[in-house]
Amino acid sequence: MPETANNDGKTRRDIVLLSTADWSHPCWTNKQYVGRELAAAGHRVLYVESLGLRQPSLREGRDMRRIFRRLMRMFRPMVKVNEHLYVYTPFVIPLHRYALVRRINRGLFNLSLRLIMRVLRMDADLLWTYNPITTATTDLQRFKTVVYHCVDNIAAMPGLPKETIEQREPELIRNADAIFTSAPALQDKCAALNSNTHYFHNVAEFEHFNQATRVDLPVAEPLRDIQGVIVGFVGALSDYKVDFNIIAGIAAARPDWTIYLLGQLGESILCRDDSALRQHDNIVLHGPVDYAELPSYLKRFDVVLLPMLINEYTKSVFPMKFFEYLAAGKPLVSTRLPAITEYRHLVRLADDAKGFVAAIEDILRNNCPPRAGIEEAQKHSYPARTQAMMEIVAQTQGER
Repeated sequence: MPETANNDGKTRRDIVLLSTADWSHPCWTNKQYVGRELAAAGHRVLYVESLGLRQPSLREGRDMRRIFRRLMRMFRPMVKVNEHLYVYTPFVIPLHRYALVRRINRGLFNLSLRLIMRVLRMDADLLWTYNPITTATTDLQRFKTVVYHCVDNIAAMPGLPKETIEQREPELIRNADAIFTSAPALQDKCAALNSNTHYFHNVAEFEHFNQATRVDLPVAEPLRDIQGVIVGFVGALSDYKVDFNIIAGIAAARPDWTIYLLGQLGESILCRDDSALRQHDNIVLHGPVDYAELPSYLKRFDVVLLPMLINEYTKSVFPMKFFEYLAAGKPLVSTRLPAITEYRHLVRLADDAKGFVAAIEDILRNNCPPRAGIEEAQKHSYPARTQAMMEIVAQTQGER
């Protein structure tokens, strides 16, 4: 049955979650967290990995390695994560800009999805999608309820099929039974086409990141011998999102500070020029670290950064790092991202490297207490947000 009630009286549903990220990606985003929380609430979740929106480059080693890993997973296309959560790796041709390929992919994907659901004895109850071209790949009419969780302006990302997305996403928005958005600009866009649109900004795993405030937590080994001020950043270093010139400008203005960058440099071909970050000896390009280790790095950071570009993509971004930083008790300096305007009392805002340096120096002089940021971050958790979303879904009657 698609809906069942447990002993606690809560309704359990069969949910197909169409992601735009692989489950095993080292940097989790909304897709993995929501899948995990839905399963933790007792729903049965089939997490469908990325359908390959971006065409891979055969000249990119990272793309080729990802293609190889996906091909290997296709020989074991379904993995059981726990009692309620399964991960499925679909076979698709990542050339969505071509109509013929989209038709082939639609046929292949819907057939394989039916088979997988039959094996799991899942009903076509709830489709929860992050993919803006879902109407091109999936038969919405099969599902009782369709939810579109819009967390990015994906059409503005380089390397993606912009025309296809701009054609298909409005169709998905109009046909979804409920829409959830993560930034005010996304809320405005979706609400104009669907009145059942609800704003839920990004949240954080408070308990995990708040470990950085513990006196007994050891500082990460690579940071123990660094003297002086450490200014830190955590996240993917892609030049369409992050302003490398601001980071380089901070390093140039204060060579006595260490600028410590934790994260993957670029996302495949989406980072074209990182030369600005390699011109200063006090910039450390550490690379990504295991999620479990992040609090031990954050503990040593004196100030953390959100040096984001302001462009068509980032105008629709509420950084996941925002509440993660605050939960860690770290003073934060950011560019003026529209999505964080309501929390500007918790962050220092600056427009360029000079402004960032001035804000950091003021923070260091005044030893700004982190209590307000920690208290605000504690209010915004994945379980609470997911529960609120599912309450809306429960009130939504699909007409598929």
